[in-house]
Amino acid sequence: MPTLHDKIVLVTGASRGIGEAASLALAKAGAAVMLTARDGARIAAVAARIEAAGGRAATAVCDVSDYAAVSAVVAETVARFGRLDALINNAGVIEPIASVATADPAAWARNIQINLVGAFHCIRACLEKMRAAGGGTIVNVASIASIQGEPYVAAYCAAKGSVEALTRSVAVHCAQMRYNIRCNSIHPAKIETPLTADIPEKFKAAVKGGMTLPGQLGSVDSYTAQPEEIAPAVLYLACDASKYVNGTRLVIDNTMSITTGTVPA
Repeated sequence: MPTLHDKIVLVTGASRGIGEAASLALAKAGAAVMLTARDGARIAAVAARIEAAGGRAATAVCDVSDYAAVSAVVAETVARFGRLDALINNAGVIEPIASVATADPAAWARNIQINLVGAFHCIRACLEKMRAAGGGTIVNVASIASIQGEPYVAAYCAAKGSVEALTRSVAVHCAQMRYNIRCNSIHPAKIETPLTADIPEKFKAAVKGGMTLPGQLGSVDSYTAQPEEIAPAVLYLACDASKYVNGTRLVIDNTMSITTGTVPA
């Protein structure tokens, strides 16, 4: 089993879904975890579960679109635990769900600000702290939507596609500068989380009752994974078992919709 014994990991968007599942898995593997999200009550509940199982966790409310807030959380992490070894860049939103012809420009910009600029904020704030600790690893949570495209979530697709490009840029930069910091991205397909629970209905509303393509984000008949099925990929990229993996896109898609555009019967 991969180990993160005595490693210090910052997880954004840790209140639910992939962030919550990853936090629990990281703590079980031995890491001390700093949990951040906008919902303080929910991350407190996740921290309580970790501590009840004998793990170490702390929490900090943070909106990743605010660089000052992110920087403060990173500083608090180092002050509390002594250093920072890994960042799990998971915070994100899906809205707006609308066609590019009707989407609200302000909502579009807000999506990019959280999903892309927020990811940059976290990397920017963590990089020098990781260098001071002798190295580290960054795992950016993107989406299969960034690769194959999805109708009615263009902002989400654009932001997550840019997160993949950011991943490669950071990986190359850190390698050239000999920072001993790796940066990789994961691209899950459809996951059952509170964030995605009402997506099929929102898709239907966006297309006025029409159907989406088989295998697409809004389809109700495609295989839906649980967050716990994604957590092992995060754990792998965060630990030394993946020390020769850098700048890589890890697709997690049991339906193979990325290559076929359909869902197997």
